Amino acid sequence: MTLIHHACPARTLETLADLGDGPFEIWCFDDRASRETAQNALAARGITARIRSAYKPLLQAFLEEIPSQGLTAVQITYPVHPAADSARFRLEAYPLIGMLNGVDIRMQAGDSRLTYRLVLTYGDRQETRLVRAPNRLHTSVAGLPALSPTGWQCSPDRDQRIETDYEKLFEGAMDAIARYDWGKDEPYFDQLVFDVTLPIRDEPLPYADEVLSLAEALHEDLYFSALEFFQHLSGRPLGDRGLQPGQIVPVIRYGDSPSVSLSTRGFLPDNDERPDTRQRLDDAAGPLVPSRIASELARIGGVSFAARTRTGRTVQARHVDGNGAPIMISAGQHANETTGVVGALRAGQRLAEQGAAFTLSPLENPDGYALHQTLIGQNPRHMHHAARYTALGDDLEYREEPGVLYEKSIRHQAEARTQAQLHLNLHGYPSHEWTRPLSGYVPRNFAMWTLPKGFFLILRHHPDWEPQARALVDAVTRHLAALPGVLDENARQIALYQAHAGETGFEMINGFPCLISTDDRHRVPVTLITEYPDETIYGPAFIRGQTVQMETILAAHAAWQSIQTGV
Repeated sequence: MTLIHHACPARTLETLADLGDGPFEIWCFDDRASRETAQNALAARGITARIRSAYKPLLQAFLEEIPSQGLTAVQITYPVHPAADSARFRLEAYPLIGMLNGVDIRMQAGDSRLTYRLVLTYGDRQETRLVRAPNRLHTSVAGLPALSPTGWQCSPDRDQRIETDYEKLFEGAMDAIARYDWGKDEPYFDQLVFDVTLPIRDEPLPYADEVLSLAEALHEDLYFSALEFFQHLSGRPLGDRGLQPGQIVPVIRYGDSPSVSLSTRGFLPDNDERPDTRQRLDDAAGPLVPSRIASELARIGGVSFAARTRTGRTVQARHVDGNGAPIMISAGQHANETTGVVGALRAGQRLAEQGAAFTLSPLENPDGYALHQTLIGQNPRHMHHAARYTALGDDLEYREEPGVLYEKSIRHQAEARTQAQLHLNLHGYPSHEWTRPLSGYVPRNFAMWTLPKGFFLILRHHPDWEPQARALVDAVTRHLAALPGVLDENARQIALYQAHAGETGFEMINGFPCLISTDDRHRVPVTLITEYPDETIYGPAFIRGQTVQMETILAAHAAWQSIQTGV
């Protein structure tokens, strides 16, 4: 292991007395309980202070300061800044409209002043309020501009930014990455580990699966900021998914004091697996352990084939040489998207019983999945996008050829075995809000994924295959629309998405958002990609998700038989 950086910045809440006698207002990155404790401690010393959250300040104002009893309507004028996405400050209010159920909330664009202006209606009276949203303009280590939430002090003689401990942890680690000599060749390391301690608790919100989690937000910002730096270092375009820096691993733990260590290390051996409850596959209420995935795959029968990963793990697959038009099924390309793994296994077992022809690789990225198993052991309700890509640090679908294919070769083998013209590729995305608060708030290059918008489909087809592709998606969505509760949940999520982010930009087919495009990048003529909001869900929500994934495969297989035969 090579230590690159270590820092223990003073906790901002413990240094407030140094700011003066007050009265003052402070914005910082801390949970509500910690801020209230610090505020009371100052009051005991005769210092008047109001300590607010720099993260999602409008939402926090409704949680902490604005009475909701008797509230009937809210007019919100939100900032629109030239350095930010036009919907940025509407997004920061999420999920306010869902939380204030029954309150008439209207949002309208304002000017570039970083303040929300509110008109609150209570019965026969109205109140007006201003809610500040302190931000700073800055440039990342990859040279990318951003307008980001920041700490702030407002007092009779000062109105200025303060650099909080949360920001110092992030900036110090990113500066250390920029100063280090990484050499010229990818991959630059086996694992790059951020080991972070935060004295900040997660705070569940009174709506759906939403949580205020500065720990999760820091994981996301460290991971994607590091990716952006190495894209810049390599000379690749921003967002290039073929980049192979190595595996980037932010580990965020709760502790009494803020600290960060940055180091490189070799790959660790597998830890003992989490206990397998041996629940029925149909009732699996969370991600399966790898040994269970392997045993359920073996039940399908057929012929086994495999590929190897950079770390030596095995990508396992099965070929069932049955009847009818063959299809390819894959899941686990992005290893933190876990309903597809279970749904694929369930569908594969049913298709085998029907005598269908198909290949199934339910876990294409076992290196990422092993990391995900470790990370959810610490924070099961976090998205953990560090587990999204492979041990090389790339998205296996975008792996460049010619070269060592590792995991990607499983698809080439499946194509050769079946000559399939349809690939079903099961995916997921965050079931709650995804943010990067220290890099502009909205995840760069992933803005369409920042809020859940129901189960949707992405369909890519070669130029001459549009009729077959559209017939497929029509049949699949008609089948899914008949499943109990699926359309209702879609409608709920889409409505809240539209209220905070605007239109989805997708085509609606039988109640499901669909993104259909001509794309000959794939070797198979038609690729149907599922997107279920599954990152962080468990229990009944997970069972619903993996069932929808299974039903999609079964419906697509049945429809494809008719489409291919013209019947």
